[in-house]
This record gives sequence, structure tokens and C-alpha cells, in this order.
Amino acid sequence: MAGLPEPAASKPLMTDRRQLANAIRALSMDAVQRANSGHPGMPMGMADIAEVLYNGHLRHNPNHPEWWDRDRFVVSNGHGSMLLYSVLHLSGYALSIEDLKNFRQLHSPTAGHPEAGEAPGVETTTGPLGQGLANAVGMALAEKLLAARYNRDGHTVVDHRTFVFAGDGCLMEGISHEACSLAGTWGLGKLVVFYDDNNISIDGEVGNWFTDNTPERFDAYGWQVIEDVDGHDPDAIDAAINEALANTDQPTLICCKTTIGFGSPNKAGTAATHGAPLGDDEIAATRKALGWNYPPFEIPEEIREAWDARERGQAMEREWAERWSAYQNAHPEAATEFERRMNGQLPADFDQILADAIAKAQADDSKVATRKASGMSIEALAPHLPEMIGGSADLTGSNNTDWSGSVDIMDDLATGNYLSYGVREFGMTAIANGLDLHGGFIPYTGTFLVFSDYARNAVRMSALIPTGAIHVYTHDSIGLGEDGPTHQPVEHTASLRLIPNLEVWRPADKAETMVAWGRAIKRRKSPTALILTRQGLPHQPKDATQLANVERGGYILKEAAGGKPEAVIMASGSEVGLAVQAAAQLEADGTPTRVVSMPNPDRFQAQDEAYRTSVLPADVHARVAVEAGVSMYWWRLVGDRGRVIGMDEFGASAPAEELFAEYGFTVENVVNAVREVVGG
Repeated sequence: MAGLPEPAASKPLMTDRRQLANAIRALSMDAVQRANSGHPGMPMGMADIAEVLYNGHLRHNPNHPEWWDRDRFVVSNGHGSMLLYSVLHLSGYALSIEDLKNFRQLHSPTAGHPEAGEAPGVETTTGPLGQGLANAVGMALAEKLLAARYNRDGHTVVDHRTFVFAGDGCLMEGISHEACSLAGTWGLGKLVVFYDDNNISIDGEVGNWFTDNTPERFDAYGWQVIEDVDGHDPDAIDAAINEALANTDQPTLICCKTTIGFGSPNKAGTAATHGAPLGDDEIAATRKALGWNYPPFEIPEEIREAWDARERGQAMEREWAERWSAYQNAHPEAATEFERRMNGQLPADFDQILADAIAKAQADDSKVATRKASGMSIEALAPHLPEMIGGSADLTGSNNTDWSGSVDIMDDLATGNYLSYGVREFGMTAIANGLDLHGGFIPYTGTFLVFSDYARNAVRMSALIPTGAIHVYTHDSIGLGEDGPTHQPVEHTASLRLIPNLEVWRPADKAETMVAWGRAIKRRKSPTALILTRQGLPHQPKDATQLANVERGGYILKEAAGGKPEAVIMASGSEVGLAVQAAAQLEADGTPTRVVSMPNPDRFQAQDEAYRTSVLPADVHARVAVEAGVSMYWWRLVGDRGRVIGMDEFGASAPAEELFAEYGFTVENVVNAVREVVGG
């Protein structure tokens, strides 16, 4: 299918609306051409859908992009970013024509793929296909839960929709199955997805690799499916949107038949428009075919005026503000809580609540697994944080992610705070990102550490966006025992530590776990991974200074006799207890040994030099690091003269205590390593 279909004579508004859509096409092809890089095909193909959505249905205020009750719009096929930038510019957001001219240039807000926080009106960072769709499921879930909790008879303050553009690639990705299945189960009736059914991906026509019956698939998920919508007919698009919005019990998939690169006389309908500039000659031909007789980046005033949504956006928000004011008067306590949550603020007394919880955890000298300590942390903090919403990928009892006040959202929407995700680690993590992006929630997830690989790109996105999602990973080493090497995550902790902006904590006892949870909650707009044991760990005595220093990522847990160490043993998590035992034997043999607990080595490295050298003295070269994971990460801390006792091979199936002995995690091996470096 190539070229430009003639407008239907029976639709007199088609030409006018077509020109509004052509503004998107022109800006998109011009920006891609100027950058000599980008994807013009999707913006040109979906321009008519975007025009109808923005000018006829989307509730938003360009003067206040973060208005709480705005509709959310997510471009999951994020390579088509110029469509989003074009509609944001045209409708009046603070995104200038110069910003569009600087598409894909250094420090420009118009990045190659949409990035939250860079350009106003961008709801999430997209590009990895399917994840924007999963984020949108989280946003729609957030709206549904907040509406159930805070709306009252005669007072509706949460009432918005989530719209998504998604392409063939998004629906090929496995994450789309995970997230869309849950969206149907959860009955997210205010979620509307436009499927750009253009039959083209990078390699060409998709008939050899994407033959799914997509409508039947979504019907099986429990969605409303509107098929065979002409994606270039504004009336058909408008009717489909109205039908979608009328159904508040099911999410809706609108299957839009479109032509990629619509308007390009020689390239429309082909993969040639997907990811490369059209070229000057083809752009000139496209302008002629579209009847767009304006120079690059020039938008005629009448089209600008038709697109400008600032005045009507202000009116929409004013109407909502009146309802909000009435709600505040009628339900002041609920309004205060809702406002606090949407502003991302913690309760005024949270610092004291956390300090009391940490002190209580430190006073408890029982031996527990840190996965259980994590559950105890949730139990202590969640009653004070109605915004906390958690879940597990079918491992609730193992991850300890529920607590006494947990209510499954399927049992009660108004008080629901727990999500049973099923075996969907990737979807779970991306949905949690969407919950956080929407606002009003602190989401946490749970699975075994080894399965963080399934979720990894969504974890990376949580750090890149960033969101404040908290990732609970249990069964953190060979300590899980008999399940064997398929379930023993020897490389995963180090791998997660490589992700910028992701704080990775591997606590050694209850108090360190509580500190890590408190830090994760207080960070809010940066993610955290909690690496937790299956097996019980001993309580580690700490004075007030030591307890305060836990948050610094590393601290002196046990000082050497006389306060001047000849050797330092550093460890994290389950190996801290082993380090303490080894130090006791070394001390008995006359080697003053300091033990450093290092629950978060990267955070320790971020401390000032004075603190770091007070913990790891520059003149003490005899350093040994112990962690039941790959060793490479620790060499920067032990130096060339140190030793690392780690796990540079896969494990085996056996009881945990036998595995630790088999792979050298014994007092004897640590003691011998220290003696070697001291003697060296």
C-alpha cells in the first residue's frame, strides 16, 4: 500500500483534519531529515490517530503537564518519538520549534526515544518495545486504585484515562503478554491501546514472523477489541475511541489499519520509512502529495490555532480544581492524605517511625533470614504508608512480601495494597515502574534473585527513568541449597551493581535490612534492589555509631584489638557472620583484625574520602573480601595485594552448609587467606 488515499467526499471535515495531522507528518519527516537519523514511518502512519486523540478526547493541560487528573498518553513504540514531540509542541507544551530542530542532538529535550523528565508531557521513557505498554498498565491500575480509595459520593477527584500507542513490535515482545493478561484480569476499563497494525517491522512485511490472531489473543485476555479501524479516517477513529470509553469494565484494544510512512509517494507502506530519513527528494514529493505547501518546520497560523490546547486545558483543570476544593472541604483528612501521596511526600513523622523500627530491629538478637527480616521491615513500615503497594511473581511465601495488613486488590479495591502478579517477573517490574510514574504509590516487587534476569531490562529502565520502585530479591546465593545451580545466582548481585542509579543492598541482619528498607523508601525517585538470604543469619551487635553508619553502605562492625588492625576482612550479607568468626580466630592467634560490613559497597564508595579511609585505612594492605558471588567486583576494594573469596563458577545441588564448605566459605579458608596477605 503506497501513496495517499483520497479523502472520502462524504466527510467534509476530512481535509481539514488531514491537514492538522499533516502538521505531525511534516514536523516528523523534517526533524528526522535534519538529524539524519530517526524513524519517520510511525509518526506519519499514526498522525491521524494522534490528531483525533489530542484534539477530540485527551484531557490535559499543556500549561501544567503534571496535573494530577490528566489523561496519560504513552508512546510504547518509542522509536516514533517525533510524533510525541510534534503533538506536544503543537498543542502548546513548553517544547519549542528549536527543540524539534535539535531532535536527537546533545542536551536537547527531544531525544531519539522519549525520556521522562527531559521534555514536558512525556509520561515515561520508552524505546525498549512493549515496556511503555506495561508502564501504562501500571498507570491505569494506579488510577483505578486511587479512585476506589479516594472518590466519594458526589465527589470525584480521580477520573482519567490511559492511552497507549503500540506497534507490531510491542505486541511481539513477551512483556506485552504478561502485562496485557494482567490488565484484563484487573479490569482496567480506562486503559485504551491503539494497535498500529501496519504489517511492517524493520525486516519488512511481518507475515513470515508475526501471524498471531491479535484480536483473538486480546479477547482471550478479557479485553474489548475493536477491529479493522481505518487509522486514516478521523470519523472511524473517533467512533472507536467513543466505543472504548463507553466500556469501563474492560481495557480496549483498537486495531488500526495504517500505512507506515503515510503520504510518501514512493516509500509509504514499506520498511524503508521505518528507521531512516526519507531523503530530500522524497520529502519534496511527500509535501506535494499531502498538499503541504510550507517550508521545513513552518506551521501556518490557522493550524497552530486549531492545535493549541492551552485554553481548553486550563478550563479542564479549573473545573477539576473546583471539584477538588469541594472535596477538601467535605473530606479534609482524605484530601490531605491524597495530596501528600501525589506530591511524593512521606508522613511528617516517618523519620521517627523509621528510627524506632531500626532500634527495635537492632534490639532483637534472634537469628533470622534477611528475607524474613525484609518481611518484618514491611510489617513495621507499611501500616504508616498507605501508598506502599507490593507483590510477588508467584513467590509470596518465599519472598516474604506480604504482611498482616496486606489486602489483594482483587478482594477490595479501596484498601487493596497487594498484587499477585503470577509468574511474570518482567511485566511485574515494568508495571511497578508505571505505578510509580503515575504518582501516589511506592511500589515493591518480589522474586528470587536468579530471576532478576527475566526482569532485567525493566530494572534498568527503573534506574534510567528513574522510578522509586523497590525490587525484593531473595534466595541470594548457594545458600538456597538443594534447588541447585539453576537457582543459585552467583553473578546476579554483581550484575545489578553495574546498573547506574540502582542502589543494591545485601544486608547481614535485621537492623541492616531495616536501614536498607528505610533508605529505599526515602529515595523515592531512584530504585533499590534488596538482596536477601533464604538461610538464617546471626544477629550482629552494634552501638549507636555503628547503627548510624549502616546507611553509609559500609562501616566497622568489629574493631581489631587495640584499634589498629593488621588486616581487614570485608563482607556482605550472609558472609558477614563468617568474617566475624574468622576475625575472632585471628585475634586469638595474635593478628588484630577489623571486620567491615559492606551491605552497599557503591554507597560506601560514594562517601567522602575521610570516612572511607577511616574504615579502610590506606596503610593496611592486608585486605580480604568475602561474598558468595563472583569475585571480580571486590578487587577494587581489596587492591592488588588483597584476596577475594568468591564464587567464580556455578554451584551445585546439595544442602547449603555442604555447599559453603565445598566452595571455600569456611572460617579456615578465610583465616588462611588473611594469613597469606598479612605474610605477603
